[in-house]
Amino acid sequence: MRIGACQTPELLDDVPASLAVVESFAAGAAGLDVLLFPECLLQGYLVSSEHVTRTAVDLSSPGFAAILARLAPIRPVLVLGLIERRGAAFHNTAVVIERGTVLGAYRKTHLIDGERIFTPGDDYPVFDVGGVRFGINICYDTRFPAAASAVAARGAQVLLVASQNMLRRAAAEHWRPLHNTIRAERARETGMWVISADVTGRRDPDRIAYGPTSVITPSGRVVAQVETLTTGMVVADINGQSSGTGTPRQP
Repeated sequence: MRIGACQTPELLDDVPASLAVVESFAAGAAGLDVLLFPECLLQGYLVSSEHVTRTAVDLSSPGFAAILARLAPIRPVLVLGLIERRGAAFHNTAVVIERGTVLGAYRKTHLIDGERIFTPGDDYPVFDVGGVRFGINICYDTRFPAAASAVAARGAQVLLVASQNMLRRAAAEHWRPLHNTIRAERARETGMWVISADVTGRRDPDRIAYGPTSVITPSGRVVAQVETLTTGMVVADINGQSSGTGTPRQP
């Protein structure tokens, strides 16, 4: 299985632009089986009540069916972060899409204090593509060993991490060297590859996102990473025995 993890600009409240970003990366994804995108990419990661209630999508709605129809020509399986409305609840969700069909969804189980508008998920689904099984964590989930272990317990060889680390500058500088350190711990504990996708750029003078978008081996070694403050993709080639390689490349 060849996985591309995409480091994108942050897009806020512009679904057409977000879909165009997905299509742009997909256009440069010849030979890839899976494309991973950041947390809440579709509508943008804002957790205000106004933004969430106005932009959340029901996965069974006609509006989301139109999004799926637009994504249907894309060959790789997509792991796309979005804000989901499910009945009366809202979720921070990563949806797995193949040729315009939803294969399943993972809903973030560990929420930071500012995300209390979301309802935490309670399951860790896994997906099989090209003889390799993967599961998903979303950003803060990786601080908790149990979230990765739950994926590994279902036979996954790969953990895909959809993240969004647009932070105030002081926090961004503090966490910049720690994201891969934390993810490497999850890799070593579980024996899984850990592949992350994040946003990059600046929202305003005091908010910045460095990423990282990276590939980490089961031994905890970073073998590929998109350069900070640039958009791009890292590609991991992984076989059913969890061996493989990782390389950076531009979309």
